[in-house]
Amino acid sequence: MTVSMDMIKELRQLSGAGVLECKRTLEETGGDLEKAAEILREKGLASAAKKAEREANEGRVEVYIHPGNKLVAVVDLRCETDFVARTPDFVELSHDIAMQVAASDPQYISRDDVPEDLIEEQREAFVAEVGDGKPDHIMERILEGKFAKFYQEQCLLDQAFIKDETKTIQQLLTEAIARLGENMVIKEFGRFSIDR
Repeated sequence: MTVSMDMIKELRQLSGAGVLECKRTLEETGGDLEKAAEILREKGLASAAKKAEREANEGRVEVYIHPGNKLVAVVDLRCETDFVARTPDFVELSHDIAMQVAASDPQYISRDDVPEDLIEEQREAFVAEVGDGKPDHIMERILEGKFAKFYQEQCLLDQAFIKDETKTIQQLLTEAIARLGENMVIKEFGRFSIDR
């Protein structure tokens, strides 16, 4: 099957991959746009994992001010180059993450940032809540579920993205890494509000 420029352009918009990569993948899939997009997405996610070890010293500080000026969120999102930091895609990503912080009020960036003493305190509270008498394997599964919910509330990367709840912030970040070709890291964030 002959691959047209329109097909390449459409796949490029879907995946963010280069022209030659889109053409090659469309040829491999016999022009199946959905299958080609899936293959490119998987390749992108694999390459995103490889980029995770690279230094991210550029980026931007994004500020989101909620209408009414009673709530503000600030996010320091890093990438590898100043060039990527100025792209509309990166600007939109940093804005979306700042808006997420404003909406969901996370306390930590990732699970690794949660202090061990807080985790132990939560474990004791969950065990007391569930009560004794459960077999160990059932208790562990219950605790897993309770901790998953705890991390979704407390850790930014575990939270469901407010604009698309089928994705977490970690997935949103990973997709951006795959699309833009650079490592990205949320260095820190802050949220300030005037409570009523």
